[in-house]
Parts: sequence; C-alpha cells; structure tokens
Amino acid sequence: MNLSTTKPILSLRNIRKYFGGVKAVDGVSFDVAPHRITGLIGPNGAGKTTTFNLISGFYKPDEGEIYFKGERIDGLQLHETFHKGLCRTFQISRELKLMTVLENLMLVPPGQIGENLFNTWFNPNGVRKQERELRDKALKTLESVGLLHLKDEYAGNLSGGQKRLLELARTMMAKPDIILFDEPGAGVNPTERKILADRIRQLVKDEKVTVLLIGHEMELVMDVCNPIIVMDHGKKLMEGTPEEVGNDPRVLEVYLGGASK
Repeated sequence: MNLSTTKPILSLRNIRKYFGGVKAVDGVSFDVAPHRITGLIGPNGAGKTTTFNLISGFYKPDEGEIYFKGERIDGLQLHETFHKGLCRTFQISRELKLMTVLENLMLVPPGQIGENLFNTWFNPNGVRKQERELRDKALKTLESVGLLHLKDEYAGNLSGGQKRLLELARTMMAKPDIILFDEPGAGVNPTERKILADRIRQLVKDEKVTVLLIGHEMELVMDVCNPIIVMDHGKKLMEGTPEEVGNDPRVLEVYLGGASK
C-alpha cells in the first residue's frame, strides 16, 4: 500500500491541549492510514495518552482539528465518537470476571432488542433470532483472536495475555473502523505478547480494521507497527518505519539519554 496516495482515516492538525501552564500536547499533526497498525510511542509524559483522550473525545483540544473518515470530530464527546466507529479499548468496560468469555462478548453490542421488556413478551422470536446472530458473531470473533477454546471459561480466570485478547475481541464486537489500543502488551509475558501481536496483525488483515497503538514494549511495537510516530514533551518528534525509528539518534536520546522523565 502506498501511504502517499492513501486517504487517511484519521488526521490530527496542529492539536494543542494545556493543563494550567503545562503543554500536554503542543501542536501535534499526523495522519493514520486505513487498514494498518500505526504505533504511537514516547517516554512517560510525552503526551501519548492525552493525544488518545483528544482523539476519542474524552478531552476537547484547546486548538487544532481532528478528522475521522473526512468528518471533523474534535467537538464530539466520547460516546459520539464511539458510535461513529472510533473505539478506544477502555470504552468497552473491563471484563466481567464472573461471566464467561462468550457472555462478555455478547453483552457488548448496544441497543439489543432483548433489553426491552416489551420485546421479551411480544416479540420473543425476534429476541431469540438476534441472540443467535450475536452468539454466532461472538464465536467467530473469539475464533479470530484464538480464544474459542475458552468460550465457557470465566473471564476472571484468564491470564494477562488472554485478557488482552478478550479486550480486543470485545472491542471488535462494537464493529469499529479504528481501534485506539492503549498498552496492549502491559503485564503480558513474552510468549503471550507474540500471540497478541500475531492476532492483531491477522485482525487488521481479515477484518480491514485500523489500529492506532500506544506501546512501551518496544519489541511489540517494532514487530507490529508501521509507521511509528514518536512523541516527546507534547510534540511529535519524528515518524518513520521501525528501522528508521530504531536508528534515529533523537529517539535514542529520548529513551536512553534521559531527555524526558
């Protein structure tokens, strides 16, 4: 795919966000190409999470513009961006530990007709039909992330890596166009991290979803993301391929030279 000729699914233009005298995000601009995994990295305090909050509608930028699928969204609230197909992982509430993996997925889609008591009395066939459809979709989604064999397991019994895969699967049940994935490798051992990376890549390929990923685990980021955007002190430092990022002296200085704490 030629990024230079691909219309971006997400665009930030000169975004700024201040907290008192602190410039948390200071004039950041970048594009996210569709059907790719774009990384967003930087040391603690670089502004990555605030940028995610601005994109998703949790915060409103003080300056600048954000476009999603060609529509300006920087004035929208969290639930409004969610319904437009932009999903941050925390917008799907954390797993319900005392429910099964399958049940966790089936609860995600909003507006289920069975939630209305009137429908359970007067439209039971419609309720059952929708439940069958949701179950089929949930099973297919679990298969795509490699959790089908755990469909009847309680979510609270999953390992750290399996919970990350469940988080990804629950997000997919919301039918997003883009997923903002915050620290998917946190608390995950190397073996499970490799599985997670493979599943994310496969989902992007099969489901044509777009992923923007914050990561501190550089092995995971370098493995799955291209391009990678680097932030420091609220600014965009550089953007490039994993090889370009890994060899850029500015990035090495930020991570190894103590430029940001």
